[in-house]
Amino acid sequence: TQGAQEASASEMLPLLLLLLWAGALAREWTFQLEGPESLTVQEGLCVLLPCRLPTIYSPWYDYYGYWYLEGADVPVATNDPHKEVQEETRDRFHLLWDLSSKNCSLSIRDARRRDNAAYVLRLKPKWPNFGYPSYKSSKLSVCVMALSHRPSISIPGTLESGCSRTLNCSVPWACEQGTPPIFSWMSAAPTSLGLRTTQSSVLTITPRPQDHSTNLTCQVTFPGVGVTMERTIQLNVSYAPQKVTISIFQGNSTALKILQNTSSLPVLEGQALRLLCDADGNPPAHLSWFQGFPALNATPISNTGVLELSQVGSAEEGGFTCRAQHPLGSLQISLSLFVQWKPEGGVGGVLGAVWGAGTTALVFLCVGFIFRVKTRRKKAAEPVQNMDDVNPIMVSGSRGHQHQFQRSIVSDHPAEADPISGDEQELHYAFLRFHKVQLQEPEVTNTEYAEIKIRK
Repeated sequence: TQGAQEASASEMLPLLLLLLWAGALAREWTFQLEGPESLTVQEGLCVLLPCRLPTIYSPWYDYYGYWYLEGADVPVATNDPHKEVQEETRDRFHLLWDLSSKNCSLSIRDARRRDNAAYVLRLKPKWPNFGYPSYKSSKLSVCVMALSHRPSISIPGTLESGCSRTLNCSVPWACEQGTPPIFSWMSAAPTSLGLRTTQSSVLTITPRPQDHSTNLTCQVTFPGVGVTMERTIQLNVSYAPQKVTISIFQGNSTALKILQNTSSLPVLEGQALRLLCDADGNPPAHLSWFQGFPALNATPISNTGVLELSQVGSAEEGGFTCRAQHPLGSLQISLSLFVQWKPEGGVGGVLGAVWGAGTTALVFLCVGFIFRVKTRRKKAAEPVQNMDDVNPIMVSGSRGHQHQFQRSIVSDHPAEADPISGDEQELHYAFLRFHKVQLQEPEVTNTEYAEIKIRK
């Protein structure tokens, strides 16, 4: 009847309301995340996916938050202690849950290539039977790219030979929440490690002159992803000259390179020389030439490393000094030139002069010998019987103008013979032999006789 139908409808109303309420509970409400829809991060670094709880969620509601890969059933991060997360994301993905600030962001550190994905946040009540609804956020995409950042090396001041300096290698773009990077230094110079932080490493270096222009490398490895980046610089070491050299040019060729101080060099008169001075040192030393061995305040004859001597003569004989001046110290090297003079008048003139001198010497020798013979004759006790007791005197002039004299004088004990009258004249003969010097002609020997009379 009609009364029975009304009673039945009234009984069904609570059931219908219950079903409607259950449907409302089963429904998942959605909300929009504030901020960008996608984020980019480099491999090995950190990224934060921003999230703010919706305003419909009151702070006194007790909910759990779950971040999921889109379409996955196992969360990558949650604040629910009873819920397992993916092994791949454990300890790298963290839900930053703070009801007072309505913060529900996702922090990712040591980002990897396979973290490329879209992520969603779900909010579920701790006690579903209380009739609280669930919430689902809009998706947020993450793009992981290859690491392109490199370390930075800073050098305070200037590197000087023998002076210690502190170098700093830093990675300010690395996140402090990530796995600490490993720093490695490589250098040929003497070094020692200093303090190290999550984002920097300190190195003390004491460079030497030979370390100039050598490489120094800082290498940073991110163990969380197995990626290594490095930075290499060339050391610019200031040092005083260590070596000065002089190169001597004759024409277009290098005749000699002088490496030692106070070296000597013979040079033919009239020869043209080009002296090139070279020195090491950084920055380059100022080169200048001086004549002689100068004092510190001497005036140079050339303010460059090149000295041109167009015609070497007596004015150029002596020392020349190249000085390398540098703010950290100076060095110099000296060279002595000895001029070899050309003979004047040619070969013929030289030979003629020698021949004239030789002839004059022979004449004087002959006159002196004759005078000596006459003196001895006057002192002789017995007269000479015949000319057999007279020996010749021969004077020879060789090509080398070296004079050889052969003489035989009357014996101090003459043989017994009849005395010669006072009117007799005693004859002596002297033979002079001259070897004439003629250019490229056979030697001709002339013999001349001189009769010497001695009166008793």
